[in-house]
Amino acid sequence: MKKIETTLERVVKTIEEFYDRYEWHFLTLNGIDLDDGKIELQWIFAKYGAKDETVVFYCITDYETEVPSIVKLIPSAIMGEREVVDMFGLTIEGIEGKLYLSDDSLKTPLKTMGLGGCEV
Repeated sequence: MKKIETTLERVVKTIEEFYDRYEWHFLTLNGIDLDDGKIELQWIFAKYGAKDETVVFYCITDYETEVPSIVKLIPSAIMGEREVVDMFGLTIEGIEGKLYLSDDSLKTPLKTMGLGGCEV
């Protein structure tokens, strides 16, 4: 696995420069709560036809900053983006949540408890 740091301001451009739809499969957008009001976001790609060859672009941000969407580059990214909105309560440019969570679900279940996670 190759892990490449980026910033929210550069993530779309960085992925656009890297991504070849015939070579790379976008797996998902993943979030890791860092327990200090910060979250690590990871855009994960796997190479077609290669065993265990993955590239992860990542950045650390706070929960208040809007995250740019990569859906214009990779339409299937909408599923991962909607999941991150539901699970962490992030705002992603132009993306709605409610993929998995209903109105009566626990809110932001993967956000740290002390920071408002698992609110009803």
